[in-house]
Amino acid sequence: MENKIEHLEPGLVWKHFAALTQIPRPSKKERKAVDYVAGVGRELGLETLVDGVGNVIIRKPATAGMEQHKGVVLQAHVDMVPQKNSDKQHNFETDPIETYIEDGWVKAKGTTLGADNGIGVAAALAVLEDKTLEHGPIEALFTVDEETGMTGANNLKSGVLQGQILINMDSEDEGELYVGCAGGSNANMVFSFREDKVGAAVQGYRVALTGLKGGHSGMDINLGRANANKLLFRLLKEAVSLTGARLATVDGGSLRNAIPREAFAVLTVPKEQENDFQNLVKAFSEVFRAEFAGTEPDLKLEAQACALPDFVMEELVQDDLINAIQACPNGVVRMSADMEGLVETSLNLAVVKTEGHEVKALALLRSSVDTAKQDLESTLESLFLLAGAEVWFDGAYPGWKPNMQSEILKTMQEVYRKDFGKVPQVKAIHAGLECGILGSAYPQWDMISFGPTIRYPHSPDEKVDIASVERFWRFLIATLKNVPRK
Repeated sequence: MENKIEHLEPGLVWKHFAALTQIPRPSKKERKAVDYVAGVGRELGLETLVDGVGNVIIRKPATAGMEQHKGVVLQAHVDMVPQKNSDKQHNFETDPIETYIEDGWVKAKGTTLGADNGIGVAAALAVLEDKTLEHGPIEALFTVDEETGMTGANNLKSGVLQGQILINMDSEDEGELYVGCAGGSNANMVFSFREDKVGAAVQGYRVALTGLKGGHSGMDINLGRANANKLLFRLLKEAVSLTGARLATVDGGSLRNAIPREAFAVLTVPKEQENDFQNLVKAFSEVFRAEFAGTEPDLKLEAQACALPDFVMEELVQDDLINAIQACPNGVVRMSADMEGLVETSLNLAVVKTEGHEVKALALLRSSVDTAKQDLESTLESLFLLAGAEVWFDGAYPGWKPNMQSEILKTMQEVYRKDFGKVPQVKAIHAGLECGILGSAYPQWDMISFGPTIRYPHSPDEKVDIASVERFWRFLIATLKNVPRK
């Protein structure tokens, strides 16, 4: 197979996705992608609006004879998660994504691919461009900053869109229809510390925990993958206790919605304890590799001698920080009692990072039950306040309650059965789809979410199944043809 994704089928979808891979579009820096999307609408001669935060709305009239069908809003977000391997030289604000095809999948070289949600964006643009389709009135809504703040969805004004049905294209398992999602909030815990002088007769060490898979903190939180921050601080607690090590800096994780794949620390170790420290690192390396043998085959824990830091963290704050991170909940907190296999509540301890004389710990909490999320917030607040940190929560967004009587759900189930010979699974998702927020501005909408098969989003292993994109496209255009009348 030729290794150019723009030559794949369906051609219009892959053409637009290939173009998007060449446009840097990390969250909050996606202006060029906004310009591209709006430019497509204008070149097609369609009504194109860009609102104050950068959301793009493009309207395409119904094809002849379909004017009385309900209006559909096709929705996707233009930003992508910027994650790369530590050995990859890549600037997400300036460099294009390098794609390749392997074993029926489109992948990226050492970075996230941006199929989340670039395929959804490309599909919407393909619908706007394709003049052979049959459909009622269509509005395509392209939102900004979904991955870090849902800024576009939160700032979408009511009354602007005219459709009655929202089809979100940000799900990641072809053949499944999603009718609900979790809500979430951001937890911020900040420790302030004073400098202590570096002691005499000590050696600097840089500890590196690398090679983890990471992944989407909602979709992949139940896969048993290691959290780099949790493992690093598990080692640090023992190193401080057994060897008298002192912590200078820590740098673990980078994004709230990505399971941290790497974590680093600089510390000092008394020279008389260097052998014990090195043996401790080796022992923990073996323990971690044994514990996560089934999920993290490339896990690597190393400690290399380095120059002494200018200072170390004051001992009391160091100990409180280490104990708090060690005690912090992480991963699945509770599974849903209502839907088998669905995570109800989770926490991703995403970032622990020294900045000046502060250490910031950032987490993303998710739950489909608001009171459970509030309880988890209270747990974190109690834990980190006792440890002496400043604690606050922001960025809360609502969940999306399933409506099993949805008209568009029943339509899509029947369309899929006719075209593919089976009924699609109906699920809720433990991730923050924009449907909950958008539905609060447009409570009359009948909403559903679907998409092609994407694996390992929010990590450099992200990939999209080529065959599933073709089925996703067929399903989309058949659905548009069969949307109910008003």
